Amino acid sequence: QVQLVESGGGLVQPGGSLRLSCAVSGSIFSINIMGWYRQAPGKERELVATITTGDRTSYADSVKGRFTISRDNAKTAVYLQMNSLKPEDTAVYYCHIETRYRDYWGQGTQVTISS
Repeated sequence: QVQLVESGGGLVQPGGSLRLSCAVSGSIFSINIMGWYRQAPGKERELVATITTGDRTSYADSVKGRFTISRDNAKTAVYLQMNSLKPEDTAVYYCHIETRYRDYWGQGTQVTISS
C-alpha cells in the first residue's frame, strides 16, 4: 500500500524558512510528476511546485524565487524548501504524485506564517 507522509510544517515568523519533506512508502510505478499543493482556509487547493522525472521544475508565480522543489534519485522522497515566507503562504501543504495509472496524496502538513 502506497503512503505519502509529509513533515516539516510549523509556525514561522515572516521572512523565515521551512523545509517540507514527503516520504513515499510502498511501490509506485510510472511516476510522471511529483509536487506540492497547498490549501488556505476558505480557498481552493492550488499548485505550488512540481518536478518531473527529468528534473524539470515548475512553480506558481507567487512562490517563484522563494521556494525550491527537489527529490531524491530513488523517487522515494520529495522536498520543498521555502524561504522568505510570507503570511499569505499560510496553508496546509499536500504532497502529490501523479503516475500513469493514478494520483496519490499525502495527508497534509500545516504551515503557519505569523509574527
